Amino acid sequence: MGKEGFLSPKAIGNRIKAKGLQKLRWYCQMCQKQCRDENGFKCHCMSESHQRQLLLASEDPNKIMDNFSQEFKNDFIELIRRRFGTKRVQNNIVYNEYINDREHVHMNSTQWETLTEFTKWLGKEGFCKVDETPKGWYIQYIDRDPETIRRQEELERKKKQDLDDQERSAKFIEEQVRRGQGGREPEEAPVFTELKRESEEEKITFNLAKGSCSSADGPSKASVALGPSALKAAGSVKRKDAPSTSEAKEKKKKSALDEIMEMEEQKKRSVRADHWLHPGIVIKVVTKRLGEKYHKKKGVVKEVQDKYTAVVKMIDSGDKLKLDQSHLETVIPAPGKRVLVLNGVYRDTEALLDSIDERKFSATLTLDSGRMKGRRVDGIAYEDFSKMA
Repeated sequence: MGKEGFLSPKAIGNRIKAKGLQKLRWYCQMCQKQCRDENGFKCHCMSESHQRQLLLASEDPNKIMDNFSQEFKNDFIELIRRRFGTKRVQNNIVYNEYINDREHVHMNSTQWETLTEFTKWLGKEGFCKVDETPKGWYIQYIDRDPETIRRQEELERKKKQDLDDQERSAKFIEEQVRRGQGGREPEEAPVFTELKRESEEEKITFNLAKGSCSSADGPSKASVALGPSALKAAGSVKRKDAPSTSEAKEKKKKSALDEIMEMEEQKKRSVRADHWLHPGIVIKVVTKRLGEKYHKKKGVVKEVQDKYTAVVKMIDSGDKLKLDQSHLETVIPAPGKRVLVLNGVYRDTEALLDSIDERKFSATLTLDSGRMKGRRVDGIAYEDFSKMA
């Protein structure tokens, strides 16, 4: 007689059969019970527990279906976001990974009858980008996380600001070149022709004085008259005060246009700096490495060390932290509050916040200290000023 109990061959075989996925038509979503064969499913449908579940569902069948549909949609979208991100993937691949979980909500208990219908619904509601190909339907998750959208907008704003700076620099260079020319059109470069003679016996002579060219035997057809540009080039070779070869090469290397561009780059470097910390300003902690206790919390900069490190006293808890400037961001107060300009032409200048332009991520300030006190300045970026403590 065979063994009985948990370790019997029959019990082990039953557990092996129940481990994997089984036929969907023998699954009861209301009771969340999977049957192995038609007879087991029939017995389950006649059971008292199943009848009670049907009575509960008959009171409000639409609510039960909506709950199953919502749960199926949330789990499906979460799988796309976590497993594939914003990559374009075929809907069947996602669905096959979704049904690997034995406890998943089956589609036949939701408001969608087919996967294609559910895919079209995702595109219509704006959860994903969907497109149909000869190989089937493809979906692409749309990330609407506020933090992701903020990072994308910040990158676009920085790119636009860099392009604006390049355009202004190009216009300034063109204006300097035009002023240097004095409004005149650029001179045409001299055209040099090849010196030729009809026979090897004839000699070519150059007459650098005003007049016609002459040879040793008198005027000859082989004589060549040079233009003013050629005379100027020939005369410059014999001048005593002509610059040396090395000096001429250095002048050729640096043209007027290069010098203007170099001056502009030096001016930009002198105005802007890569550090912005300043004692007495209010900042916000953006790093998550310190835990949720300090994440998105505000503090006051008490001391700046090595230009890039700040000793911050948290406003809520009073704790003191030593943080790098990459883990901090500026705080934009309400209009009418005092701020401190941290970077740019008006660095270390106190000002009053007049208004905020959310589309351009900038603000309008009225300077309240320094030589330009009372001046109204537009287009100051968010990261270039912060609230004063």
